[in-house]
Amino acid sequence: MTGDYSNTVAVGVMAKAPEAGRSKTRLCPPLMPEQAATLSAAFLHDTTDSMAAASRWAPIVAYAAYAPVGSEALLGRHLAPGTALLPADGSPPMPWGIQGFGRCLHHAIQSMLARGHTAACVLSADSPTLPTGLLVRAAQLLLAPGERAVLGPAEDGGYYLLGLKTAYPAMFRDITWSTASVGEQTRDRARSLGLPLVELDSWYDVDDAASLRRLLAEMGGYAAPETNMAIDRLGLRQALTDSIFLKAAE
Repeated sequence: MTGDYSNTVAVGVMAKAPEAGRSKTRLCPPLMPEQAATLSAAFLHDTTDSMAAASRWAPIVAYAAYAPVGSEALLGRHLAPGTALLPADGSPPMPWGIQGFGRCLHHAIQSMLARGHTAACVLSADSPTLPTGLLVRAAQLLLAPGERAVLGPAEDGGYYLLGLKTAYPAMFRDITWSTASVGEQTRDRARSLGLPLVELDSWYDVDDAASLRRLLAEMGGYAAPETNMAIDRLGLRQALTDSIFLKAAE
């Protein structure tokens, strides 16, 4: 993509091509690998569709920050029209202390800011019902004068969104990824930098059996039509009463 991106906010959903056995593996059980991949594809479509909707209310440019390189064709069919592809596999040389998923997040933020956007957000692919208004609010906060970070806290202790105007390596340094301490560690990093941090309303990720059960029972927030259709096609609402499903969600 080329153009003038001043006074815009890049939002990059952290994406990988949906594949059985490699997508949403924490949902297996209660799901089979093929079912988990189907839901993963639906989540991506709904998330990027919500990003497109947000761009009608704020100057947002939508990206799929993806890995691995070479999966573009498979990934692209599951994205809303207008979503640009941006490699974010964490392969470039990194500042010390950035490991694991943090490499991909930092890679994504760096790449989006390098295109000339005023600010950049990394966004979870596990929250298909995230209200579109939260994306709009994040963009508004980041476009306001002054340096700041914007955090969208997830109910499991992580975050669904992190927005920055500068690619501070410290925001991704020595984080224990995939734990309930990610959010608080990120707040600590902002404090250590003297970086003002504004928090959005919390939301939930669908990344285990319990949160999947919540999604099936609730479906609040963004309408997530592709996710709804996938749930119906897979017969998952009926599975709410299945003893195997309930045990997996305990």
